[in-house]
Amino acid sequence: MIALFGEWVHAAAAILFGALCVWQLRRGGSTGPHRALVAALALSAGWGFTVAATGATSMSAELTENLRNLAWLGFMFLLLRQGRRDHRRLSVSILYAVLSLIGLGMIAIDLAPLLVSIDAAGLEAVRLSLLVLHMIMAIGALVLVHNLYTAAAPEARWGIRLPMIALGVMWTYDLNLYTLAWLARDWPVELLAMRGLVMAMLAPIFGLAARRNDQWQMRLSRTVAFQSFSLAAIGGYLVAVVLVTNALNWLGGDYVRIIQVVFVVGTAVAALVLLPSARFRAWFNVKIAKHFFAHRYDYREEWLRFTDTLGRPAEHAAPLDQRIVKAVADITDSPGGMLLVPADDGGMVPQARMNWRTAEVPLRAAGADLVHHLETTGRIIELDALRLTSDGDDAEAALVPEWMLAETGAWAIVPLLHFNRLQGAVLLERSRVARKLDWEDFDLLRLAGRQVASYLAEARGEEALNDARRFDEFNRRFAFIMHDIKNLVSQLSLVARNAERHADNPEFRADMVATLQSSVGKMNDLLARLSQHNKGRPEEPRPVSAARIVEALASARRSQHPVVAMVSGDPMLLADPARLEQALAHLLQNAVDASPPNEPVTLKVVDRGEEVAIEVRDMGTGMSAEFIRANLFKPFASTKEGGFGVGAFEARALVTAMGGRVDVESLEGQGSVFTVTLPAAAAQSKHQELLETP
Repeated sequence: MIALFGEWVHAAAAILFGALCVWQLRRGGSTGPHRALVAALALSAGWGFTVAATGATSMSAELTENLRNLAWLGFMFLLLRQGRRDHRRLSVSILYAVLSLIGLGMIAIDLAPLLVSIDAAGLEAVRLSLLVLHMIMAIGALVLVHNLYTAAAPEARWGIRLPMIALGVMWTYDLNLYTLAWLARDWPVELLAMRGLVMAMLAPIFGLAARRNDQWQMRLSRTVAFQSFSLAAIGGYLVAVVLVTNALNWLGGDYVRIIQVVFVVGTAVAALVLLPSARFRAWFNVKIAKHFFAHRYDYREEWLRFTDTLGRPAEHAAPLDQRIVKAVADITDSPGGMLLVPADDGGMVPQARMNWRTAEVPLRAAGADLVHHLETTGRIIELDALRLTSDGDDAEAALVPEWMLAETGAWAIVPLLHFNRLQGAVLLERSRVARKLDWEDFDLLRLAGRQVASYLAEARGEEALNDARRFDEFNRRFAFIMHDIKNLVSQLSLVARNAERHADNPEFRADMVATLQSSVGKMNDLLARLSQHNKGRPEEPRPVSAARIVEALASARRSQHPVVAMVSGDPMLLADPARLEQALAHLLQNAVDASPPNEPVTLKVVDRGEEVAIEVRDMGTGMSAEFIRANLFKPFASTKEGGFGVGAFEARALVTAMGGRVDVESLEGQGSVFTVTLPAAAAQSKHQELLETP
């Protein structure tokens, strides 16, 4: 009964495909795809008649099926040739050629029994071999169907969607049919009969597609090709498993079943280990790009991903600095990297990093010479090339810090230039696959660096504007405070005068006057200092006794907190006394606030010859390295609850204005040391004498 059903449905499919062929001949057409479509429809009809007349497993049915498959492959290949000519299409054309050779080989194998005498065992081997080749043909054809549809221009896909769906269904059915036949070592009769029904149902789809299909505009994109090769690799893996297990079974032996199981399990484990590996995927990407494409990158996809990473952050996305590192690192498949930004002294300091936690970076990551080199040349520095040269052989190698060359994971420095100003640099971690950067990497990284620099410059401009607004608010608050202090001073002056006029007790009067006058003097000093800081100009640096300033500060603060002054000798330094005292007062107050009540703060003067250093040391809570790098000397950033965060910022600004510097060392839970370093007066005088000596 099932055999009779199979004959009738195959005959129906033959009639439908024959009618489609006649209809297409009457419509006429001179294009290659149209002629190939007519041939494919005719051979599909011939295959259906042959199966209905001689059976699904006959030699003639096998021959006509191979001819049908070759005709449909030719139709697809001519569709592909309708597209824009591109030498990258060669890789897909090779796959068409391989499948065509397989089809011709199956035809030769089908005819072999007519030409050569083969025994029963040989015929069985031929039958199993044909089953495997049919599976290979179906897998390869499905890969090409996927490739052809996804390679079509978006506006042309509507015209090939229906025939690609129909061909995909046809070869998917064939793949399942031949796979089950190979596993069972016998034909599944029901599936053989149902194949005619499936083809009869597909015929109207081909007819509808032929009615609306006039022309196709095709192109082969990188993404399409890679997806197709991925599918081909999967199909190749399955076919290899089938072939090897079949060969082992053919060889026979006592342990053949064990060997088959070990092989299948081993290949499955290898696939599970390699496919999820980021390193393996990166290696596969490199090999595909190297051997199948003229360009390494699909620029459209790269730029869409790049701008999406930078400009469209998710709700809980990383900060802009980290997104910048990720956007640049993803271009070269680098697992991590770090952002270096210009510092006040002309060098560069680390600002942010992504994933690369093993790299040990000093607080001053690069010098001013490297910054100037990157700014003037805009070159991307590949560190592997510099590691092969000595400082004397390569001037560029001498500019790169030693820690970068010693860090084997450091791969390249990408400058971020905005209107010829260096906004920073991205230090990339080495890619998962060892390779050299080429001209295409350099071009894309250079372009990405300029785009990133514009984002960074805009963010810094916005940050500076916000700081200016906050400073404005801060100054307004202090204007009100100064006004209140001034009123209070006036009131206390009046009280002092009234007390002096009306007090009857001379001793009480004298004590009251002294107290009130002392308060008035202190508040007037505060008012004068605030007014000078906001409006006045700083005095020129002059010789100042470091010991006197330190001892005065320690004496004034001992009533508030234990303060120890450590002074040896009386070194003189060059500074504005008022501003130096104000800077040290800020640092001392921060140290007192961070220290436990009974833990003393130490002020120490160190004579270094040409410089004099004043250390402010506490054993308080300390600060993290990340806070020191990113926030310590930024206004309004504070670790104290309710703190304004301007003390350290103002202290460094005052010391820098006097030609000095402020250094900091701190460990969380172990305290901090702030060191104010200024030129020594003796060294300055000696230098001046040398200049004046004729």
